Amino acid sequence: MTGHPPGPFWTGRASNRAQWLLAAAGAACLALGIELAVAGSWTAGIIPLLMAVIGCLTAGLLILYGTLSFVHVAVTVDAEALDVRCGHIGLPRRKIRLAQITSAEYLPRITPQQWGGWGHRWRPEKGTAIIVRRGEGLELRLDDGKRFIVTVDDAENAVRVIRTHLRALAR
Repeated sequence: MTGHPPGPFWTGRASNRAQWLLAAAGAACLALGIELAVAGSWTAGIIPLLMAVIGCLTAGLLILYGTLSFVHVAVTVDAEALDVRCGHIGLPRRKIRLAQITSAEYLPRITPQQWGGWGHRWRPEKGTAIIVRRGEGLELRLDDGKRFIVTVDDAENAVRVIRTHLRALAR
């Protein structure tokens, strides 16, 4: 329990419909692997067939997980923490206690190119980011000197709520 009364609550989301195209490609790889396993009778032998089936199934599952995990992100700010959940099952998840945050900034434009693509990203010079689409987001500076960035709609209000909580914690 924190030492200040409950304050404003904020929740926001961001989504990327383009990720569904990549998910379809992953499903196609998965379907090809299943088709090869069921109807595969290569004359070259069982080893090449087995390698093709395993390769297709693995690629399909990895693509599906990678895309469906970052189709959308949900961010919640309450009196104790900022909680970030990705995808349909909420994984990966990141919870940052407000006591760990030193400052919050609104970023009007974040692009996947700045971070090397979509998804959960880490760059030594920039910190950690969850990028699901280009556009607005928020940046948190943490007490250990690290930065955490997430793309989310209505990020300006999220920053306002976080700053309100930080002021209450400072008292």
